[in-house]
Amino acid sequence: MQCSKCHRDAIVFQRYSGLHLCEQHFNRDFEAKAKRAIREHCWIESGDVVGVALSGGKDSSALLFFLHRLLHRRRDIRLMAITVDEGICGYRDPARARAIADRIGVPWTTASFQEEYGITLDEIVGRRGTRLSCSYCGVLRRALMNRIAREEGITKFAYGFNLDDEAQSVLMNVLRGDAYRLIRPVQNVATLVPRIKPFMYIPEREVALYAFLHVEDFDLAGCPYAVDALRGDVRGLLDAYTYRHPATKYSLVNLGEALRGPGIPPGEELRVCEVCGEVCGRVCRVCQVLEEVRGGSTTSIDGDGAQ
Repeated sequence: MQCSKCHRDAIVFQRYSGLHLCEQHFNRDFEAKAKRAIREHCWIESGDVVGVALSGGKDSSALLFFLHRLLHRRRDIRLMAITVDEGICGYRDPARARAIADRIGVPWTTASFQEEYGITLDEIVGRRGTRLSCSYCGVLRRALMNRIAREEGITKFAYGFNLDDEAQSVLMNVLRGDAYRLIRPVQNVATLVPRIKPFMYIPEREVALYAFLHVEDFDLAGCPYAVDALRGDVRGLLDAYTYRHPATKYSLVNLGEALRGPGIPPGEELRVCEVCGEVCGRVCRVCQVLEEVRGGSTTSIDGDGAQ
């Protein structure tokens, strides 16, 4: 098929727009969507130090390349990459992430569950099984990322969450009947580094294509512990429905955005945990998870912990 905007061969068909796009027009369309998300949310400003959560997979690698292309001429904004090693044997090698950052030309640093918490995700799964592995991992990874970000002077943390990820999260909260997470407001807290998601309006397959076009040797493997996560079931359900109704994922993401607002609801004021020093709500989930995986009481954490 030919590109809908020129006479070159198309490399992608967008079911939701009806357009066939060649490589040149695909790149323009892709980057325009990411730039619009940044602009509409005022995510990057002069003086920012932007840290990219770089796993070495397609989404984070594509995000690092895009942000470097967008910001490398800006002297008032710095970009760096951070990789967390959860301790999963045969998965997410920090050396691969470092090689990607080096090729793109972005400073890189790393941290690990073993060094921070004295336990790896493999050990957690060995003790507790895979049912809540994503929840445990998500809680611990976010806390570790936030600490590193503060130490490195990062003012914005960029994650490679794409349209599919965001739509799945909204639907998961609906299926769980989790009203709070659906309406949970955006909270600006001094010790919590704000997260930004430039790819939140871009489908996963287009992020993957962008990564294939611009990044070498990124990791295609999925986490071996994600098999029991609710997200996998929701992904299949949503993909099947979206095939018949192409705008569904956009509708879900827009719904999620519309339901959230600024401020903190009554009874949900944040505090600093007396044990670990991290910001938390009524219960510090980091300490809660560590107590459970080390043999303490059972927690009430649910979900897949991805966002």
